[in-house]
Amino acid sequence: MNPGDAMSPIALFLQADIVVKTVMVGLLLASIWTWAIIIGQWLKMRRIERDHEKFERDFWKSEDIDSFYESRGKGDTPAAKVLSAGIAEWRRSTAGRSIDKDGTRSRLAVALHSAVGAEIDRLAGRLNILATVGSVAPFVGLFGTVWGIMRSFSDIAGQQSTSLDVVAPGIAEALFATAIGLFAAIPAVIAYNRFSYGINRAEARLQRFADGFHGTLSRELEVEG
Repeated sequence: MNPGDAMSPIALFLQADIVVKTVMVGLLLASIWTWAIIIGQWLKMRRIERDHEKFERDFWKSEDIDSFYESRGKGDTPAAKVLSAGIAEWRRSTAGRSIDKDGTRSRLAVALHSAVGAEIDRLAGRLNILATVGSVAPFVGLFGTVWGIMRSFSDIAGQQSTSLDVVAPGIAEALFATAIGLFAAIPAVIAYNRFSYGINRAEARLQRFADGFHGTLSRELEVEG
């Protein structure tokens, strides 16, 4: 066999024992899962950012909040959910003959803040998987490395030889397990940091929208009073 072929990824996998193979397969599956989450989260955040920008622009141009809510406020975007929570609390608090203005403002603030938190939690729901893969995968790869090196030492003892022909295959398999661990972990860590930054921006933007909406409803209370 060509020495280069013996060091190919497929050959290294086939030559490994069952423990190292299990580690490699687990890390490869984790890597595939990570990339599926990265692509899905990236597409979702792009869509949400685009939809939020349009929703907020149209909302502030609207002259009738109730009409806007009936036509656009029942969508699935985070801003629509916040608007829906605010409108629902507003209608409950102003349904009676007498209106407690301070109580209404306080309840509106709580409802809007809770809606923002719920939407951010929903947006960040799968980031914990990226964090877990990013922190655990290198150690799983390291376990495969340690196991492969132990196997190499066992082969040395069994054959009573320190020749590279005896040592090299086990060492190569061990290092390949570490490489796969890093291959899974590095994209996960980078994506987690990037998405965390994007979610923080989305939260700040959504909170500003909630604060503006709260101010609008507070002014409406003064008009009704």
